Amino acid sequence: MVTVRGQRYLLTLGRWSRGVGVAPQSRAHATLVPGVSQVDNKSDFLGKRPHRRHPGILQLPRVRLPQSLVDTAQLLLLESSVPNVEKQVQALTNYLWSRHLPVEPEELQRRAVHLEKKFLENPDSPQTEEKLRGAVLHALRKTTYHWQELSYNEGLSLVYMAARLDGGFAAVSRAFHEIHARIPEFQPQTLMDFGSGTGSVIWAAHSIWGQSLREYMCVDSSAAMLDLAEKLLKGGSEYGEPYVPGVFFRQFLPVSPKVQFSVVVSAFSLSELPSKADRTEVIQTLWRKTSDFLILVETGTKAGHCLLMEARDLVLKGKEKSPLDPRPGFVFAPCPHELACPQLTASKPLACSFSQAYHPIPFSWNKKPKEEKFSMVILARGSPGEATRWPRITQPVLKRPRHVHCHLCCPDGHVQHAVITARRHGRDLYRCARVSSWGDLLPVTTPSELPPSPAKDPLRVDKDL
Repeated sequence: MVTVRGQRYLLTLGRWSRGVGVAPQSRAHATLVPGVSQVDNKSDFLGKRPHRRHPGILQLPRVRLPQSLVDTAQLLLLESSVPNVEKQVQALTNYLWSRHLPVEPEELQRRAVHLEKKFLENPDSPQTEEKLRGAVLHALRKTTYHWQELSYNEGLSLVYMAARLDGGFAAVSRAFHEIHARIPEFQPQTLMDFGSGTGSVIWAAHSIWGQSLREYMCVDSSAAMLDLAEKLLKGGSEYGEPYVPGVFFRQFLPVSPKVQFSVVVSAFSLSELPSKADRTEVIQTLWRKTSDFLILVETGTKAGHCLLMEARDLVLKGKEKSPLDPRPGFVFAPCPHELACPQLTASKPLACSFSQAYHPIPFSWNKKPKEEKFSMVILARGSPGEATRWPRITQPVLKRPRHVHCHLCCPDGHVQHAVITARRHGRDLYRCARVSSWGDLLPVTTPSELPPSPAKDPLRVDKDL
């Protein structure tokens, strides 16, 4: 019998099905990992659908921006007098991607004390207090990341539009698609976008829920950004008819605790806040404003992922209850659990990120199709039991002859490396795994939900990633 860390793995679904007398034509899946797996067999799993359309498929095809948005963005950049646009776009893109979190005062103080001790232990170090202080400050400047707040004036706003409008639209579209695909009956009425920037969230939301959304609230501290977002909605002019009706712009969050929105979004905005205290205040405010879903998106880097996990833990562990909406929060996506992120607790921490293909705005330097790498977390109000707890595929699926490698984040809070074959795990599970992609759900249920199995051939799972 094969064991992993002393845990006994359940048998393949195909053999389990035969053991309990399930009809052979029932297309269900095998058990994968402890606390996580087997295709949901409460009813005929696939029905008449092909494997390539199993219910865990969530990857969007290559995203294309609305043509009116593309035309307006090109027009505004053409009419602008921004010099060396291509160079500025590349520089801003690199800067945003390589950005780290600002160092907190407590951490800076800890580093200063550590450096001071090192200098004092060195007999050749400066002896006077003034010289010692100067040496410590010099060392801190050399070793500490210098976070700077970006001030978006008219010129930088246009550069940001050219650099990030299309990629931001792709990432947010993928997050919205996660909700729409899993809960097609959800029809939001209102949406608030914190740090709205060029308004890509509004365009993405309208493309999915345009029939139901009646009010969009854009909040951004930069007046130049708000003006640019409004021009993009109105075809480049200040007085045209907006392409998306019901959009309102403001520079500050709504104060009234009674105002809630069906969907609240913060896309690439938490990284613009100067301290953890500011982020905490904003996240708490955004959660109070949320009636259904809070969607947070950041760059697919370790810094971006850490920001999202910080916000996730703040909402899940927060003791503050709104008197107007006492419902607790749970993780709707991408995590299939509310436990600590296994990517961050690993010996070599990795960012939990996803990728979305898109057609960029065809500027002169921007012709080829691109991929947007991003991290996201979607928090919902209600009970975790309302969510689908299927393992999430966290890396590109490796397809090999007669077997498939899937890296899975599982409901038990662990990351698993499952090697799936048709012989060991059944044709349906194998084919579903083979057509799945990075970011999809593998539709398997937890072993605790299954009847006892007489089978003796467990799925082999490699936990050592």
